Amino acid sequence: MSSNKKTPSAKPKRAFLRGLAVLLPSVLTLWLMVKAYQFIDSAIAQPINGGIKMLVVQTPNYFPGAADYFAIGPNEKELHEAALQQELSITDKKEMRSLTIELRTQSVNKWWDAHRWMNLLGLLVAAVIVYISGRLVGGWLGRAAYKRIENIMVAVPVIRKVYPYIKQLVDFLINENDAPKFSSVVAVQYPRKGIWSVGFLTGPTLQTLEKQTPDSVTIFIPSSPTPFTGYTITVPKKDTLDLPITVEEAIRFSVSGGVLVPDHQLLSDTGVPARIDTSNEDSNEENHDEPMEREPEQDQT
Repeated sequence: MSSNKKTPSAKPKRAFLRGLAVLLPSVLTLWLMVKAYQFIDSAIAQPINGGIKMLVVQTPNYFPGAADYFAIGPNEKELHEAALQQELSITDKKEMRSLTIELRTQSVNKWWDAHRWMNLLGLLVAAVIVYISGRLVGGWLGRAAYKRIENIMVAVPVIRKVYPYIKQLVDFLINENDAPKFSSVVAVQYPRKGIWSVGFLTGPTLQTLEKQTPDSVTIFIPSSPTPFTGYTITVPKKDTLDLPITVEEAIRFSVSGGVLVPDHQLLSDTGVPARIDTSNEDSNEENHDEPMEREPEQDQT
């Protein structure tokens, strides 16, 4: 019997693995989208929805006609029945005011739950607030007001320890300019010679380090599989090797632990590049042709 003959369980196993390869990316993508929506809904939309509900409940206290407009009650009969059930004094204005707010809250929550699409109102309001804030800060007056608010926040003892660093991180991740966040992708021998690490050239180094080692650069070495964490190192520019890949390709390479290699950087089974640049082939052919044309001249001499 041939040793290359596959076992009976090989085909089902391959089919199962092939199914995982097909379905797992889609399932993981949907899972991440659902988790992202749940986080945004719980952290942003629900607090805004709660504020809207509270606004509707409290508005009739200042505008009595709003209760009839919103149809949230309660009327006199409902209020008296609820007071009797809870054994409250009808003449106690404070207790009756608290009972009225409680009944209004129940009415608003009941109506809100009956219209599930209202939960999207919080996301819509958040998007509108973000857009309006961006438009206001885009003008001179808005920028001045933003700077004033920012200076007040930085003056608070606790906030000034955290806010500047969070602002730098947000400015780095969300850059309103089209300029790249990283200059280029490079390789450097780190943490020791003989071990090459892929990193991002972020810019020049500190002045003190530049005096010690002229022409030095700062490189961020991402960790796998979380490229947002890593190491920041400073090395001489001559010790770096420029890589012909984009930042996105380098991030995919880091996240996947080196599995996702750019197509033009793949190696074949023989250890040579799988794709060879045709321009290099043309130049090599020209270089090979030149000696052949000169050989007769050398023989004649």
